[in-house]
Amino acid sequence: MAKVYATGKRKTAVAKVWLKPGSGKILVNGLDLNTWLGGHEAIKLKVVQPLLLTKQEGSIDVTATTLGGGYSAQAEALRHGISRALALFDTDFRATLKPKGLLTRDSRVVERKKFGRRKARRSPQFSKR
Repeated sequence: MAKVYATGKRKTAVAKVWLKPGSGKILVNGLDLNTWLGGHEAIKLKVVQPLLLTKQEGSIDVTATTLGGGYSAQAEALRHGISRALALFDTDFRATLKPKGLLTRDSRVVERKKFGRRKARRSPQFSKR
């Protein structure tokens, strides 16, 4: 099978993901996964979660570019992109990924700041006198 492309999103982060049959290498922004995320083991597990659930960690190469947001949001966008690409790669994977919520775009974003407020909802301190 040829390359499969999908886009994953989380907050303001976007991940463009390409999957192809291979040996299980994960390249993000030209870097190996361990180099890209350093010592963040829990976040690394989030990224490879869809591959582990579908038992494809050793047979599919992942190439991705991420932009926007922080490293945690980028990692979750990458997870979303990998999940969507796997669902396109093989339609049987959808039944495994959907119940775990990996195909759903997490739509929670930072609320905008309103005028007359210190933050999105925080009011200025009230003074009676």
